[in-house]
Amino acid sequence: MDGTTAEEMRAALRGPVIGPQDQGYAEARTVYNAMIHRRPAAVVRCSDAADVMAAVDFVRDHGLELAVRGGGHSGAGLCVQDDAVTLDLSPIRWVRVDPVAKTARVGGGSLLGDVDHAAHAFGLGIPSGIVSTTGVAGLTLGGGHGHLTRKYGLTVDSLVGADVVLADGSFVTASATEHPDLFWALRGGGGNFGVVTSFNFQLRPVHTVGVGVTLWPVDQAREVLQWYRDFLPAASEDLNGFFAQLVVPPAPPFPEDIHGHKMCGVVWCWTGDLAAVETALAPPDGPGAPTFHFAAPMPYPALQTMFDELMPPGLQWYWRGAFFDRISDDTIGVHLKYGENIPTDLSTMHLYPVNGAAARVGKDDTAWAYRDAVWSGVIAGIDPDPDNAETIRQWAVDYWEELHPHSMGGAYVNFMGTGEGHDRVRATYRDHYDRLAGVKRTYDPDNVFHANQNVTPADVP
Repeated sequence: MDGTTAEEMRAALRGPVIGPQDQGYAEARTVYNAMIHRRPAAVVRCSDAADVMAAVDFVRDHGLELAVRGGGHSGAGLCVQDDAVTLDLSPIRWVRVDPVAKTARVGGGSLLGDVDHAAHAFGLGIPSGIVSTTGVAGLTLGGGHGHLTRKYGLTVDSLVGADVVLADGSFVTASATEHPDLFWALRGGGGNFGVVTSFNFQLRPVHTVGVGVTLWPVDQAREVLQWYRDFLPAASEDLNGFFAQLVVPPAPPFPEDIHGHKMCGVVWCWTGDLAAVETALAPPDGPGAPTFHFAAPMPYPALQTMFDELMPPGLQWYWRGAFFDRISDDTIGVHLKYGENIPTDLSTMHLYPVNGAAARVGKDDTAWAYRDAVWSGVIAGIDPDPDNAETIRQWAVDYWEELHPHSMGGAYVNFMGTGEGHDRVRATYRDHYDRLAGVKRTYDPDNVFHANQNVTPADVP
């Protein structure tokens, strides 16, 4: 994009257009994952929906490439592309709660922490991720899961509407009654169909929750997983617990004598009666006495920020994901092998439950195609040192390749890493892919929105 084109774009928009020669360009092109080093032609900070409409028109009409950034948490760095124009929604960051209707309107550049803070004042919230700096847009469009999934379902199961700028620059509202095919596709189909400038969520009751962490030495992972695979699916839906393999960080609440140790365990969230929290989060003894156990009541937003300092922006990340309907003994052997060989202090593996309320939504009601999954797994190689980038990437890839034959085939689209290929996208959407391709043909026939885990427009029959 030459200087004249950049000036024309600046004249068309209220928000700043930041190019390679401008002050602030280095910061503007930086995303959460420091492994991503791309140089967009420009970063456009859209001030409102009108800016988004004008920017989409401008980029399309000038034959430029387009990417969209909500919170910048894309592990694959899809929101910035070399020589493309990134539409940065960060100025569209606001939340408006209606405590009577128990809904929240959320700007497309908002972060999970913004929603948690605004809704908490009314004893409300939405099921979402586990790091408060994650963007609402990317997480929601991919489906979204976290501490409240067993109780309230996926993030998209609380979505009741969205304002969307389409590839032709027009503005529509998608809901169950307006553009219902687009609304179906937005609930799990990623950023393939337009730029969502605001979301409308049905809020759920949540205020103070029981929070627990239970850890065992990593060489007990077999016993722990054999217990966990039976215990959690049968437990009350008020109890959520994701399994993790990790290196214990040198921080509270962990005692010094386990700092730096490779361990496995469960992070718990109890949404039931707080009078029962001690019983609900009592130290489990099924797999043997744990090395460490912590449990306490906590405001829901505090739980949501618990991992923020451990996972700040600017780390090297490489991740892979997979869905599982069971945890077989063969799978456990793979987890034990790679858990004992975690390559860096921040690298980890999580198994998030996606059963309970999420499983009761109809298979074809949303684009999310794995309502029969029980766990959504992620393998994340993480480290601050760029010299370790290949080490963490190779660990994640090798781990995933050994797990994949035991998986359901696809993965949570937001857990897909770079270079996985179009077959993985198809596997993630299963038999919903063709319907998504049809919606894509209707709303983005020229594939303007392709800087994503892309669904290509269906051929005209």
